[in-house]
Amino acid sequence: MSNSELFSDFREISLKEWKQLIQVDLMGEDYNEQLVWESPEGIKTKPFYHKEDLANLDLPNFQLKNSWGVGQAIYAGNAAIANKIAINAIKKGAEDLHFTIPTPTIDPKELLRHIDLNKNTIYFNLQFLSDGYCKSILEFAGDKAHHIFLNIDIVGNLARTGNWFSNMKQDHQQLDSILGLNHDNTLSVDLTLYENAGANKVQQLAYAMAHANEYLNHLEKNNKSLLKSALFTFKVAIGGNYFFEIAKLRALRVLYATLAKEYGAKPNCHIIACPSKRNKTLYDNNNNMLRTTTECMSAVLGGANTVCNLPFDTLYKKDNDFSSRMARNQLLLLKEEAHFNKVGNVSDGSYYIETLTHQLASQALDLFKQIEAGGGFLNQLKQQLIQKKIKESASKEQEEFNKQETVLIGTNKFLAKEEEIKDKLELYPFVKTKSRKTLIEPIIEKRLSEELEQKRLKQE
Repeated sequence: MSNSELFSDFREISLKEWKQLIQVDLMGEDYNEQLVWESPEGIKTKPFYHKEDLANLDLPNFQLKNSWGVGQAIYAGNAAIANKIAINAIKKGAEDLHFTIPTPTIDPKELLRHIDLNKNTIYFNLQFLSDGYCKSILEFAGDKAHHIFLNIDIVGNLARTGNWFSNMKQDHQQLDSILGLNHDNTLSVDLTLYENAGANKVQQLAYAMAHANEYLNHLEKNNKSLLKSALFTFKVAIGGNYFFEIAKLRALRVLYATLAKEYGAKPNCHIIACPSKRNKTLYDNNNNMLRTTTECMSAVLGGANTVCNLPFDTLYKKDNDFSSRMARNQLLLLKEEAHFNKVGNVSDGSYYIETLTHQLASQALDLFKQIEAGGGFLNQLKQQLIQKKIKESASKEQEEFNKQETVLIGTNKFLAKEEEIKDKLELYPFVKTKSRKTLIEPIIEKRLSEELEQKRLKQE
């Protein structure tokens, strides 16, 4: 029996008819008050969606491959040790390696020894700015350099630390020298900072575009040839609102393609996704594995190119083989057992997700235009306007958490009161305060549960 025959007895029901039926079931209660809820971004979410909701939407056509990489984050304070960890991670299923390099004394040759650059993609997070170091990485990679992502983000460093690496002039000179290496996978926009500091999704997307626009504008003025070939990388933190996070990644691609078109730049971008730290907890931390699982699912279904999971105890424990293996296996289960790599663009055509994508992109575009009208991202950072807006959003979310309107199981509701963790702390899990002179006010990452956890620790 064909599908057409199977459904021939069922007539098509309109959006209006569905809504009327629901209204009858509500027995006089107000439809909007009872069933429509508003997100922190001001998006009103309906109880159901219909194909009529898509009638006036310009739906994106991503044409993404269904492959995504299992990422492994490694702090490379020692090249030989980091290399050993990397090779072991590859043997146990990691495909993409994310190296954080603290100083230029870390030898890239030693770090990448015996790693097959044809099979494994390498992402760098350099905590310094050096054209010579970038050149040494690319020279070592040779004809496999297209598997290397340098992820240079001088604006992101300013937003995070409050200072340039050196100063504005020298940083841009170094940036131009690095761009002069003519490596397409050089520039990155780190918007994990905005999520982890408490920005809502519209703000994250708008700031990402304004952030990227600083680089596109710089390329147009200083390196037009690279403008047409550069593949921008966006580092994105994924929160717990499952469908909204799927839509956030899709909206990011739509917005960047729109922005890139204005410059004649390559319209596609590369997305590295990882779970948010904002909703992770110190107490009852096994729940973090459940949170990161759904967040990684959102990342995959939203179209991330690589997903790098967070170990469940990353807040208070140093890197260890057990929790790193659990984090990696969460991704391997999604890929190898749940077959999340078998279907590309699985969200295409979903009435709900397509509508959310359109709403997030539209609102973010409006906010982006406001930022540009106000002098651009750098100017608004210097005026502390970006910081102010993020604080307002974070404060609202914190208030909801304190009232238990936003719930973190095991932390502000359904507590395991007998649990003690004070003696297990290997790392300081809260915002670190250090008096220093900064050019601008830095954007500070802060978890929702920090104040509550500090009170509990004092009572142990």
